[in-house]
Amino acid sequence: MNVRPLDPADLAAVAQVHADCFTRQRESLAWVTSTSNAYPRFRYFVAESDGSIVGYIVWGEKSGFRDEVVLELEQLAVQSAFRSQGIGRALIRVSLLHVQMTLQQRASRVKAVLVTTRADNDAQRLYKEVLGAEVQATIEDLYSANEVIMVAQNPAGKVIVAAP
Repeated sequence: MNVRPLDPADLAAVAQVHADCFTRQRESLAWVTSTSNAYPRFRYFVAESDGSIVGYIVWGEKSGFRDEVVLELEQLAVQSAFRSQGIGRALIRVSLLHVQMTLQQRASRVKAVLVTTRADNDAQRLYKEVLGAEVQATIEDLYSANEVIMVAQNPAGKVIVAAP
């Protein structure tokens, strides 16, 4: 399994993962294409296994380009057949390290990571374990259910390895 930045040739495969994982959302190809076109505000990374895209992650910079960056883990998706194999963990660790290195090139650093997810999403444990994110608030019935807002302060101190 390999985690790498998105290549434009990956868009259709990423859109398929999006459609499979986020069944209430529509127009997956338009969504991932438009979001990926907003680089460097949004940064996509993919998990590739045996030449196929099996997952992806999207990081977004919040509130302008700053010296101290608040990143949002916008989306993390892993195809159901590949879950519980460490792919989500690898996507977070490897991609965040890559983002941190590119931010250093412009003399910036990650101050915090923001994650919003369904209150019933088991991935909260992953966000807590890998990023140190803690639930800060719950918003009732925001999208399809209650959403929690999680924040990880100084995630660079927690994500220090390049590989899973």
